[in-house]
Order: sequence, then structure tokens, then C-alpha cells
Amino acid sequence: MDLVRKHTPPPARRRPCILVRAGGTLEAALISDRRDGHLEAWRTVAPLPADRPAAMRAALVVGPEGFRVDPKASPDNKYIDRVHPVDPARARAQHHDLVEALGRIGLPVLRVAGLPGQDDAVFVNNAFGTIPRRLIAGSMRHPGRRSEPERREIRELFAGGFGYEIVDLRSRGVTAELTGALVIDRPRGIGFCGLSQRADEEGCRAMHEAFALRITFALRLKRDEYHTNVVLAILAGRAAVVRLPAFEEPQLGPLLHEIYDGRVLELTEEETLAFAGNCLAVTPQDVMMSVTAERKLRPESRAKILSWGFRLHAVDVSEFEKAGGSLRCLIAEIF
Repeated sequence: MDLVRKHTPPPARRRPCILVRAGGTLEAALISDRRDGHLEAWRTVAPLPADRPAAMRAALVVGPEGFRVDPKASPDNKYIDRVHPVDPARARAQHHDLVEALGRIGLPVLRVAGLPGQDDAVFVNNAFGTIPRRLIAGSMRHPGRRSEPERREIRELFAGGFGYEIVDLRSRGVTAELTGALVIDRPRGIGFCGLSQRADEEGCRAMHEAFALRITFALRLKRDEYHTNVVLAILAGRAAVVRLPAFEEPQLGPLLHEIYDGRVLELTEEETLAFAGNCLAVTPQDVMMSVTAERKLRPESRAKILSWGFRLHAVDVSEFEKAGGSLRCLIAEIF
């Protein structure tokens, strides 16, 4: 592995929300799983302090060695291109360019080589996630991906080299594909978990605990959506990018507008299909998305992102988009 530095769902049970307070301070939070109760839940805990890091301090990526698209895999992913094969040389070049782009912004990048037989391991954010001093291993829905969170060299590096605790969600018998299914407002500890085949109700609860969140909204995705991070992004805790029709949640629009003081970009279907929702604030000022997404942004969408104080960076990851994921999916954030 190389350290590259700069220039190198099942229906949810209706149960009451759970709020735990200790000494008058919010310690452990609240999972809101009632579609008619999200606004009430938010108002119970708001305002939350923005006292956690807004963006990662480094990135973890897995190289495209072994990457391919299996036309029969992931039948729940409508974004897969099942017609055009991957060009391995182009995929390697694009992955290299992504690492370089992160370096130019100033982020160290930990690159681990891919393995034969792990077709989708490049989408590392489903297998591994972090908070300060903790590495979280996900629990994958499809059998072909279940070996990805077992990567010994990643576990040993974080545990032995960095002194991180390891929390393995596979032992809990849940489905929890980490920051594919769970979109996080990092500064305030707010989770938005899309319930689908990639995150069940208990997986949502397990991720809420593992990421030490203060409040998590369990959101029902439409049946033809698979990962929340394709249709929702939270930009450094300051703004939201969302495709509202992807959710069966009538309160989601008002909720986001209330949490983010109106700083909400509502995507069109065309923008969503081009992966505009699969963007990531890699620093508190820098937002990255794919070239595919950037080209489909409406002028008013681009203007909104810039008006919120972000710089926009586009990287071509079109070979990986053939597998149904885009730029955000390729990066696991290290906190």
C-alpha cells in the first residue's frame, strides 16, 4: 500500500424515539423512524453543536486491480451500465487522477491495491468508515462483496499503526453498507440512513451507534433506489444536495430546509442519473464530483453550490460509473 501525499428495506416497526440525556447534556441520541415524526424529532434535539470535524483529514481508496462489472450482479442497482464493458487501462488512469486531485487539494491519500475477485472493492466507502480513533467495518448485502471488509492489511494498519478501535458490524447479523447507505452531517453528528436492501432497520441502528451519531433519521428509499449517497449529500454540515422523489418521506424536504436554513439544492432526475448527488465535501471549502455530474449541472445548481462558499472540482470517473457508483463511493473518509 502507498501513502500518497500532496502532489503524489423491510418495513420499520413503529416505536417511540429514544432520547438519552446525562447531566442535562445530550449524550446518546435518537433514531427517528416515523415519517410523520422527523420534524418533531429534530426540534427535540436542536440546536446541535457543530463541534466535530467538518471534513476528513485523509482519504482511503482501493485501487482498481480486479475491478469489473458483472452484468448479473447487484440487480437492485439501476445505475449500472450492463452494456458497455470497463476499459481497465482507462480505469487505472482515472483512479490515479482521482488520487492526484485529492493531493492537489492538500489531502493525504492512503491507497490499498485491489484484489482479484473483489469486483466492487473500489467502492471502499461501503466496506470501511471512520470516526476519530475508530475504524468501522460494514456488513454487505450481496455475497460477492462480503469479503471486502475482511481486508487484513487495512485492519492492521488502523489498529496497529494508527491505534484505532475496530468495530465490525458483520458480527451483528445486520445489513449496513456504511456511508453508501448512511449520509452524515459530520460536524453535528446527524445521520440520514436510507432503508433499502443495503441497510435494514437494525443495520441503521448499528451504524448510528458505531458512528457515534446524535440523531439519525431512518428514511425509506423508493424501491428502485439502492444507496442513499446517490440521492443525498451533506456538504461539510452546511448544505444539502438531494433528489427528494427518491424518498418516500414527505417531511424530508421541510426537514432539510430547517436543518440547513434553506441551503438545499433539489436535483432534477437528469442531474441525479448523472451522479450529481454523489458528491463529497473533501474539505470545508472544496466539493468534488464526477465530470459526468458536473456537465449535467444546471447553471442554477452550480450557482447555488458556489454561493454557499464552496469550490467545485470535477474528476472523470466514468469507467467506475459503469458499475453504478461515482466519485463519493470511491473515497472512505479518514477522521
